[in-house]
Amino acid sequence: MATRTADHATTEKTATLYRMVMPEHICPFGLKARFLLRRKGYAVDDRWLKTRQQTDAFKAEWHVKTTPQAFIDGRRIGGYDDLRRHFGLTVREPGDTSYRPVIAVFVVALLMAGASLLAAGQPLVSPQLLSSFIAFAMCILAMLKLQDVESFSSMFLNYDLLARRFVLYAYLYPFAELLAGVLMLAGRLHAVAIPVALFIGSVGAVSVLKAVYIDRRELKCACVGGSSNVPLGFVSLTENLMMVAMALWMLAVASG
Repeated sequence: MATRTADHATTEKTATLYRMVMPEHICPFGLKARFLLRRKGYAVDDRWLKTRQQTDAFKAEWHVKTTPQAFIDGRRIGGYDDLRRHFGLTVREPGDTSYRPVIAVFVVALLMAGASLLAAGQPLVSPQLLSSFIAFAMCILAMLKLQDVESFSSMFLNYDLLARRFVLYAYLYPFAELLAGVLMLAGRLHAVAIPVALFIGSVGAVSVLKAVYIDRRELKCACVGGSSNVPLGFVSLTENLMMVAMALWMLAVASG
């Protein structure tokens, strides 16, 4: 029994982690690195750098620019990103494109649409689910753009045909999208919501088709705000076509 315990102790995976833990600052990447090491089955020798002087001295000793720094079997692995690479995990590089923001928007919008129908006692499997989903998605996308209208407008001007002729349109677009989405959810003022959604959706779809599929330009999409790395193309086209479809469906319902 004692031999088993000794064998277990000698085979236990251990790692040493140096991270900043100061009264005014606890490094978030240090916490992530410790969490990752423990998740991978390592017993962590957690060593705190409690002052700026200790941190600077550690960096100078190991010739590194940042902390935390992880060591496994006496070998320096590096910081949090290096640790992820060591374990074969993905690391997002600056400028990498990603559809994750858009996926998150659509999933949340769908969940909100379903929740609103359940709260109203309506069946989930119905045309109302799709219309509510589109309206919620429009509101969320507009909110993301409104976080930084200046950055959004700069990215939007790269490809939107109308905004290039009338720059003010780039600033008004998020407000128009939000207005149409809110009115659609409320089921009010169709005379405003339908033309707005139809107009901005149609102009947007034509602009994306020209920029991506005719001119073959590689651009970033402003659909989730001005700081996104979502490629312009299918996603932005889908956003605009959803608005057009929603406007036409509301028009058909109102006419019927």
